[in-house]
Amino acid sequence: MIKRMNIIGVVLVSTTLLGAQCKKPAGGGEEPPPLPANQGNVTVWLTKADSTVLLSKANQISFVTGTAEIDAIHIDSTTVYQEVDGFGYTLTGGSATLINQLEESKKMALLNELFGRNESSIGVNYLRISVGASDLDPAVFSYNDLPAGETDIEQEKFSIAPDKVDLIPVLKKILSINPKIKIMGSPWSPPAWMKDNGSTKGGSLKPELYASYAKYLVKYIQAMKNEGIVIDALTPQNEPLHPGNNPSLLMLAEQQRDFIKDALGPAFQAAGIQTKIVIYDHNLDNPQYPISILNDPEAKKYIDGSAFHLYNGQVSAMSTVHNAHPDKNLYFTEQWTGSNGAFSGDFQWHIKNVIIGTMKNWSKIALEWNLANDPSFGPHTPGGCTMCKGALTINGQTINRNVAYYIIAHASKFVPAGSKRINSSEITGLSNVAFVTPEGKKVLIVLNEQSSDKSFSVNFKNKRANYIIPANAAVTMEW
Repeated sequence: MIKRMNIIGVVLVSTTLLGAQCKKPAGGGEEPPPLPANQGNVTVWLTKADSTVLLSKANQISFVTGTAEIDAIHIDSTTVYQEVDGFGYTLTGGSATLINQLEESKKMALLNELFGRNESSIGVNYLRISVGASDLDPAVFSYNDLPAGETDIEQEKFSIAPDKVDLIPVLKKILSINPKIKIMGSPWSPPAWMKDNGSTKGGSLKPELYASYAKYLVKYIQAMKNEGIVIDALTPQNEPLHPGNNPSLLMLAEQQRDFIKDALGPAFQAAGIQTKIVIYDHNLDNPQYPISILNDPEAKKYIDGSAFHLYNGQVSAMSTVHNAHPDKNLYFTEQWTGSNGAFSGDFQWHIKNVIIGTMKNWSKIALEWNLANDPSFGPHTPGGCTMCKGALTINGQTINRNVAYYIIAHASKFVPAGSKRINSSEITGLSNVAFVTPEGKKVLIVLNEQSSDKSFSVNFKNKRANYIIPANAAVTMEW
């Protein structure tokens, strides 16, 4: 499908937190002890949608005794929701190529900025990569391309050699900075000889080759592990209802269900593969796709959860899937920013929906699309996306940071893996989401979409901290 431009003037997607989401932890969840005096300060990081202020420390505020009832965001750290795995991007093949072409010192400085956890980094802690080529690779390829008419049912000619040029070297450098970063793999297409149309674009996986393709994916996970790269999760197909990309595949819900329960799940089990199987990986306008698969108990037993994009639909549909199968996880795996998008509109829409909205509707991750592109929005395959703007534009040795960099940074810098979403009340005009980190810090992300400054109070444990958030701005507060 054609990616949707997220600009001011579109109807913003609902981020309503359903009342059914609220859960108390087992054991009643007692309130923690009062804040020590030396923990009363709140650090505030600010970005204005007009881009005059970009992820900069604002004036620190402090908690004082007493609470405010009017225009107050009430934080309740005893009401705990999902655990967070991370925030990040897709490291496309094209992104890896551009990063790998940087001078070594510049490359390592950039990777430390992106993936380190220090004052000068943004702490990205989750990546998605393509299994074979995505449409943002310089060329289409799989790990078992054969001349027309040939087959390799046993996958004896399988090789991840194409990834050893740029993607794997970049991943190894990232892992040297953050060994615990989680990686999700998503195929855009099986090898063309495995499809009913014999093409890299469109078509469907031949049912008689389900077992062979499962073997292909097992070999992929094993080959990456041999390179020191653990694939934490795998979706069977990127955008299975969008066969118009190059590469791409049509995989209907019943096809994905049967592939998982008859081939992929048993193959993972037989090979001792611990990689999570995450279904769907497409738009939120069709929550019935993952629900219908999870309704099959033989398929469900192999599945960790469902993944989503938001080029169509409403982010609240994630809660629809959660409510249907609350024992399964949810992941938000892709949203683009486009070449014609304005910083202001994109920043506000994505903070509201991709960061706040997905988290308030049970997602464990929030990923923007492409990490890096060149000035002409390449590399891309013939027929691939020509308007996808990365978080970075890399022009030779020059690096520019784009809107998606700041969208993710407002969460990734402050919310490490293992954090948990906690309850935060709503104020009209101020979307927000709150977390507690493994170290016990509280993090509150607030967006003011109004054209005027807004005063509000953060109420926590019988204390309050007052703040005036600028018009059309987002803040991340940490204490």
